[in-house]
Amino acid sequence: MTVFDAVLLGLLQALGEFLPISSSAHLVLLPFFRGAQYQGVTFDVMLHLATLLAVLLYFAKDWYVILKDGLTRPRSDEGKTLWLLALATVPAGVAGVLCKDWVETIFRSPLIIAVWLMLFALVLWWADRKAAAENRTQINLKNMLIIGCAQALALMPGVSRSGITITAALFLGFSRSQSARISFLLSAPVIGGAAVLELSHLTWADINAPLIWGFVSAFLGALAVICGLMKYIRTHSFNVFVVYRLLLGLVIIGWYWHLH
Repeated sequence: MTVFDAVLLGLLQALGEFLPISSSAHLVLLPFFRGAQYQGVTFDVMLHLATLLAVLLYFAKDWYVILKDGLTRPRSDEGKTLWLLALATVPAGVAGVLCKDWVETIFRSPLIIAVWLMLFALVLWWADRKAAAENRTQINLKNMLIIGCAQALALMPGVSRSGITITAALFLGFSRSQSARISFLLSAPVIGGAAVLELSHLTWADINAPLIWGFVSAFLGALAVICGLMKYIRTHSFNVFVVYRLLLGLVIIGWYWHLH
């Protein structure tokens, strides 16, 4: 892998992790379209780790309050949020352990990715039509469990972790801004857990220039994307991402049949 490829993958990860377009799908599809070899799950996890650092930095004040109140005032609103976020992470963690082999093989088929991109684009469109201008609900046990179970579906490339969690939150009555915030906060424990598991297999031989540049580009790109998306959804819908997913799905299907 060249440094250029690594930087490109890092930027794709930054765009896909927080925009509802599926980062894992794009990381699989880039080598597919270019006829290159898949870069491997370890490289992908390092890019995810870079986006984790970005979301921790952007929401540093939020995390400070959530962690402080969670440990000192667990019955307060922000204190409860810490433990609800932890609980909402469990479904994805369990599904990740049970379906690890499928995630790395069967689910990475371009045709399957195309189907999930298009199907969940329509689900996002439906949820976005019902989006509330202001929150009609609150962060509680029931809502976070539903969002957490929805997040488990994102193990399949093409579903999109941010997309499915935002979709679930919108259906539950959260506003676009609050849905995005919940999605971003919920990304931290999921990405962190996956990174810890995969980093245990990392060796010094894996650390090279492409890995470093990919990490840097993913981190900087993720910061820009989070800032941009939080501003964008204050006055816009998610329709642009719905259209993009549908078009990408059609392109994948057309490209696949062309090659076969």
